[in-house]
Amino acid sequence: MPTLTDYTHFDGLHWETGTVRNYLDYCGATAPHTGKPYSEALLMGISGGAVMGYFVFAYQGIDPHARILTRNTFDPMETMLNRLGAEPNVRQTASAERAVGNLVETLESGTPAITWADALSLPYEPHTYEFEFPHMQPVVVYGYDEEADLVSIADRSRVPLFATTGQLAVARSKVKKMRHRVMTLALPDPDRIPEAVQAGMRDSIQIFAEKPPKGARHNFGFAAYQRWADALRKPKMRGSWEKEFPPGRKMYAGLESVFSDTHTYGKEGFAERDVFADFLDEAAQILDRSVLREAGKRFRESALAWRDLGKTLLPDSVPVWAEARELMLENQRLFLEQGGEAVEAGQVNADRLIAIRRQMETEFPLSDEEVVALREEIAEQVLKISALEEPAVAAMKEAMA
Repeated sequence: MPTLTDYTHFDGLHWETGTVRNYLDYCGATAPHTGKPYSEALLMGISGGAVMGYFVFAYQGIDPHARILTRNTFDPMETMLNRLGAEPNVRQTASAERAVGNLVETLESGTPAITWADALSLPYEPHTYEFEFPHMQPVVVYGYDEEADLVSIADRSRVPLFATTGQLAVARSKVKKMRHRVMTLALPDPDRIPEAVQAGMRDSIQIFAEKPPKGARHNFGFAAYQRWADALRKPKMRGSWEKEFPPGRKMYAGLESVFSDTHTYGKEGFAERDVFADFLDEAAQILDRSVLREAGKRFRESALAWRDLGKTLLPDSVPVWAEARELMLENQRLFLEQGGEAVEAGQVNADRLIAIRRQMETEFPLSDEEVVALREEIAEQVLKISALEEPAVAAMKEAMA
């Protein structure tokens, strides 16, 4: 059965931009301003760039969690491809048999197949959750061997990943809207890159400083930083951390979820600010606007502040929380460097993370006074990040004037 034996492209880190970066790299597409493969930073910026979003979710039977958006999530894949002129060819079917046929036909044509799969149904990543929920994301399939019962996949790791044909079938069928979808891409139109870059920056500026495309304004941008700080400091306000994440397992769940979103969840670096800074450096070259390098410098400073926020959320002064922080970082490193080869070691770490979560129900390590002090420290760091990013966004606005 078909396998692209010359496939060696595993630099993509995030589901949408990393998948497209890997696909285009295999197809030989190069960016005209570098003569090299399209960088993930460029694709991230074109898809809508860095943002700030703050949300709190609490569902019955699931730990409450705070969600921090670090990149634009308003249709990033469709937006990126449209702006690049990389026209997608999508096939989708309700038939499991036909779904395999579409995948195999794509590979037989000499092209990798982008398909959507439930991350929790694939075998190469440890699971830290005590509950299941579908998490459909795009991956690149570059080999499908029914005789060997082996599927070769590129998915956020620096090395090849593998699943059985049955595991992939289950993962592809989890959500009806994306079930059995296969996509290939035309190569980008280089002439569209300058406008694509400007459009991505406009999106980022809008979400930071203006009215978002949808949703409440206080959930996005600089308003979201202030709302988050207020939620930490004002116990009586609606959505306060005192109400949503009171001391115990719930507070720990809030801290853990923020750390995951900003440091490990499908990304490398600190809230992706360093990635966005790389985009702004490329944008400065593409548009010949040096002020964008200053914006990039500011976002690199912000990245360091996000790094420090991670250590504030799960501080060394609470050894069990520092342990959890290092376990999450270690699992990210193992997955990036070793992929499925490290899944057993990663699952040991994941099981320990689950045990720590449970330990918080009966052995919460902070007094009431220490809880208030930690919330205040987090709020101060959140507002510090906001203050660092305001001049960065102002420099972007200046470049777009």
